[in-house]
Amino acid sequence: MLALAVIALTQFAPTVADAPNREPRFAVSGHTVALAYGSGNGIYVATSLNDGRTFGKPVEVGTAPVVPLSRHRGPRIVFSKNTMVLTAVVGEKEATGTHAHGLPADGDLLAWRSTDNGKTWSKPVRVNDVPAAPREGLHTLVAKPNGELFAAWLDLRNTGTRLYGSVSKDGGVTWQENVKLYESPEGTICQCCHPTASVAGDGALEVMWRNALDGARDFYLLRSMDGRTFGKAQKLGEGTWKINACPMDGGDLTHVAGKTVSVWRRMDEIYIAEPGKAEVKIGPGHDVTAASTGNSLWLLYVKEGKAMLWNEGSTQQIGEDVTFPALAALSEGRLIAAWEKGGAIVVAGVAPATEGRSSDKR
Repeated sequence: MLALAVIALTQFAPTVADAPNREPRFAVSGHTVALAYGSGNGIYVATSLNDGRTFGKPVEVGTAPVVPLSRHRGPRIVFSKNTMVLTAVVGEKEATGTHAHGLPADGDLLAWRSTDNGKTWSKPVRVNDVPAAPREGLHTLVAKPNGELFAAWLDLRNTGTRLYGSVSKDGGVTWQENVKLYESPEGTICQCCHPTASVAGDGALEVMWRNALDGARDFYLLRSMDGRTFGKAQKLGEGTWKINACPMDGGDLTHVAGKTVSVWRRMDEIYIAEPGKAEVKIGPGHDVTAASTGNSLWLLYVKEGKAMLWNEGSTQQIGEDVTFPALAALSEGRLIAAWEKGGAIVVAGVAPATEGRSSDKR
């Protein structure tokens, strides 16, 4: 059993009446932690300057008539050197039809910037160069150590879903011409699982997504040194999942001791897999996210409504009645987690049990 304690518990109550807070995401730079989430027609960021022990009042980044906030849609946030950059898909008109699901018919991927730790935010700029191409609302954002940014998304500019991306070399002020990263020979990749991007130890960009090939929905990985030219797509894990539906669960990427580690769901089980190696089963669960502290891998996922924290084969429950968790590593081996619960965003600091416990509500 893990010897851990919840050392801080903060709840961000709904910002808008009858509109739950949804889809938390973290960015960490030194002792500064940014928490992004959506609520109703708005996108918000709360900032901590002390490793997540306390947060300031959430600041509204932007609003739109349609802000998709379901199944891993919603904002992404990173630090580009001293600048916070947030991206989200938003639109003016709600889609109609059987598979609308509250999505925008005209959704664009927009980027906002803050140079004062989230106190104020710039006007947004559009990342996609074809209007409404990212309207499915599923995307990823990552920053390199030199401040360069890379975004990737499920793209609908043509028939079928493809994987597209774009690079920003000026901290999100401008974005380069969009690049098609991957197109399935069968006409579409998995239509409703979010992609994930990360930066490897050698500086390479890595992008993971769920493919659709031969009746299977398995995860694949691409690598690139410049965000414009990518190598051959590599399948992750040796098994396969034959399913004629979208699992709506895109997994996560992290790096442990210089090695790329993917985490994802197949059927009702969670797996970890390094590229080129067989997958390792963790156990039942879904909506997994990952972080690393030094040479140690941490997973946070949902099992029967409970938030389960996994490390090196041991698991501890740290929350209940949760959905859509997020996890990030802090200094001194600590972690910060968040999830949706009852319309609020709950934030929990996790550390060795000797540090004790406290709570706060907002």
